[in-house]
Amino acid sequence: MIYTPLQPSIFSFGGIVLAVGMLLIAKFYDVLLKIRRYFQIGIFVELVMLGLIIIFLLHPYTYMTALLVYSGYQLTFMFGAYLVRAETLIVKKAVALTKVDVSKQVGYLAGMVGSFIFYQIVDASKQQQVYMLHYLLLVVEVVIIMLFIKSFERRK
Repeated sequence: MIYTPLQPSIFSFGGIVLAVGMLLIAKFYDVLLKIRRYFQIGIFVELVMLGLIIIFLLHPYTYMTALLVYSGYQLTFMFGAYLVRAETLIVKKAVALTKVDVSKQVGYLAGMVGSFIFYQIVDASKQQQVYMLHYLLLVVEVVIIMLFIKSFERRK
């Protein structure tokens, strides 16, 4: 629904840019696979997501917003494979990695169930429902950023 104004060719072009970007990032794994870089890239990805939510809330359903949101998602997807690889190397113990993955999936599942319930309860147009849901996403993204930063604080 957010992408409705975009032409189908944009998605093909975006896929090409995504693939090239992922190739370039993979070429620099020797530099990027460090905990400091993981934090920097992880916080960058979350800040991009926060920015996209804000842009959508300020200017919903315009061509420029659709293009910015799509481009922003493609940018964050470029770093997806890197973040998973780095996470696996950083979290060396299988038990800890299991906790990380289970927590992510529980969060994903909770989000999907929550959005399903939201869409069932809120009596509004589809566009209005999607717009309203972005206020909740704004809160969730701020919490994610705060928890991400907190998880990297040094223990005393």
